Amino acid sequence: MEYSELFALRITKLCKQEGITINRLATLAGLKQSTVDNIIRGTSKNPKVRTLHKIAVVFGMTLSELLDFPELNDYPIDDED
Repeated sequence: MEYSELFALRITKLCKQEGITINRLATLAGLKQSTVDNIIRGTSKNPKVRTLHKIAVVFGMTLSELLDFPELNDYPIDDED
C-alpha cells in the first residue's frame, strides 16, 4: 500500500464511522471538495499538515490522533522520495 493510500483509508474509515460523506467532510473542514477528493483518490501524495489538521478537527481529534493508526505506524518510510 502506498503512503498516500494510507491517508485515504484512514479518512474513509472515519467518515463511515461518523456517517458523513467526503463532500460533507470538505464542507465541515472548510476545504475545497477537490482537495479532499485528491487525498481520497491518492493523487495528493503528500497532503499539507494544515489540511490534515482541519480534517482531524472535524472528527474531534488532534492531528496526532488522526495520524496515529497501525497502518501508518507500520509503514516503512523511504527517504529516497
